[in-house]
Amino acid sequence: MTLTIGDTAPDFEAETTEGKINFHDWIGDSWAVLFSHPKDFTPVCTTELGYMAKIQPDFDRRNVKIIGLSVDTTADHEGWSRDIEETQGQAPKYPIIADADFAISKMYGMLGADVSGDPADRTAADNQTVRNVFVIGPDKKVKLVLIYPMTTGRNFDEVLRVIDSLQLTAKHRVSTPVNWKQGEDVIIAGSVSNDEATEIWPDGWTEPKPYIRIVPQPQ
Repeated sequence: MTLTIGDTAPDFEAETTEGKINFHDWIGDSWAVLFSHPKDFTPVCTTELGYMAKIQPDFDRRNVKIIGLSVDTTADHEGWSRDIEETQGQAPKYPIIADADFAISKMYGMLGADVSGDPADRTAADNQTVRNVFVIGPDKKVKLVLIYPMTTGRNFDEVLRVIDSLQLTAKHRVSTPVNWKQGEDVIIAGSVSNDEATEIWPDGWTEPKPYIRIVPQPQ
């Protein structure tokens, strides 16, 4: 199964570094970021988990919960967390899912259904497709899917930027243009007629083309 935008994120129960969770219950009324890793004690992933620990308050301010996943055991995760703190300056204070039976990786389309066995017998390269970022809304729908190669560290500042856009456009009938950042002008959604737009934006808008209607970001 390949998850796409608009699909319901599969629910699951799993052991994590913070105890057992039911994923949908854990999300609750929040947004969530699930980001996955092919194996513990890998260099690029170590930097990613450490950076996420440092910027966790930025997600908290946006009502976004973050959770990692790696194809290893909870005991491995705990040892890895100590390495992350030592090398990156901060240990994760968010849960990391133990996916030692590959069940969640399969459920989320990151590993094939035929994968089995002891995760200790598999290398990071064997699990290289477990390098996804899923942004999930309070409605439990997938809002964003990013897939990265093992050799390229993820840009979690970009994930924050996208979340700002997703949260804004969930509340207001607008879209965000290329490279948009919080506070910049936005585009009236194509689904909004000019008559409707006049009611919402009585001061008007800038219109370089009839299909491009630019307004200040709604507060």
